[in-house]
Amino acid sequence: MTMQTHSVDHELIQAAADVARTRCRGDNHTMAAAARARDGRIVTAVNAYHFTGGPCAELVLIGTAAAQGAYELDTIVAVGDRDRGVVPPCGRCRQVLLDYFPALKVIVGENERIRTVRITDLLPESYVWADHQLEAE
Repeated sequence: MTMQTHSVDHELIQAAADVARTRCRGDNHTMAAAARARDGRIVTAVNAYHFTGGPCAELVLIGTAAAQGAYELDTIVAVGDRDRGVVPPCGRCRQVLLDYFPALKVIVGENERIRTVRITDLLPESYVWADHQLEAE
């Protein structure tokens, strides 16, 4: 399988890094995410860690974007606090992002290997929830 790469949105990475640097404090908020909506807006969010398994920054971002009227996201990136750089989405986030935004692009990699790929490249041969729902009669 060949992964197609797309141009990297460095402004998006910087937005997430700025939020990680200025808003992530202590153990409750350790990751920031930024997404570019189809209309060009950038939406940011942080994770809400809790020992019961609080939501990742990417999942908080989905709700934040919806609250701001941004229902179509084009690209997303997550960045760790303490200058950890770009962090790829976990398995749960990959599945949720695929179900909400099947054409979403995700920025992954580190240093000179930063690249943008489709969410479907991160979940090859994946289960797509919408494909398995019964049609309403």
